[in-house]
Amino acid sequence: MSDSMNCKYCREDLSGKTYVKQELKPVCVRCHDKFCANTCAECRRPIGVDSKEVQHKGRYWHSDCFRCFKCYKPLAKESFSAKDERIMCGKCSSREDAPRCHACYKAILPGTENVEYKGNVWHEDCFTCYSCKRPIRSKTFLTKDTDIYCGPCHEKKFAKICVGCKQAITSGGVNYQDQPWHSDCFVCSSCRKPLAGTRFTSHEEKAFCVDCYKTTVAKKCSGCQNPITGFGKATSVVNYEGSSWHEYCFNCRKCSLSLSNKRFVAKGGDFFCPECAKKL
Repeated sequence: MSDSMNCKYCREDLSGKTYVKQELKPVCVRCHDKFCANTCAECRRPIGVDSKEVQHKGRYWHSDCFRCFKCYKPLAKESFSAKDERIMCGKCSSREDAPRCHACYKAILPGTENVEYKGNVWHEDCFTCYSCKRPIRSKTFLTKDTDIYCGPCHEKKFAKICVGCKQAITSGGVNYQDQPWHSDCFVCSSCRKPLAGTRFTSHEEKAFCVDCYKTTVAKKCSGCQNPITGFGKATSVVNYEGSSWHEYCFNCRKCSLSLSNKRFVAKGGDFFCPECAKKL
């Protein structure tokens, strides 16, 4: 009997039997699986003659063992990718490499609507108002510390309320006597002219523009008969027996010496310094 038909390893006669050529020499199926077959990278068993084999970068698998590491989908006839020696289908590979939503921590797949803000990324439906929990989407939003609010919730929770109209002040505004006002609501109590950015004064907790204060509120100087407003060159007022004077109008009737903060003599509705009073 010729050795040309004997198994290379066990010397079994292979005439009429199934065999595999190994280095041009016949090998029976049993010896092939034992000595020659590649080991499956998944199940660690030999890949026999009757099994379909998949090869990738020097590693071997049974066809049925070549599956996605994540979802176990068979990949022998599908596109795949390898990462850290792990085989994955396209979908799982995309999930693995995709950024994670800052809210739900799930992957944000390519083509998915998302929101990026200050280095973080959210699914569009996960980017919600901290208060009402509704998605912000294309609406404007505001922040408080690390929390995100839609406009109405931020206004309701944090905005100052105008003393005049009782509505929220969303931008700008005026503070007067430690109270907030809209610029358009902070007006003269008499003529209703806006006072923001102009000179004004107050009387009995009401604000007045200069003109209205002069005509409706200010006392008249008993000397010059003009309003005493506190504006201009005189800031001090002299009051005596129910009458008032500008500081610069309260003078000696005879020598015109200013009598503000000085001793004086009243006689016949006029005022005199002590020296002039002696000469009367």
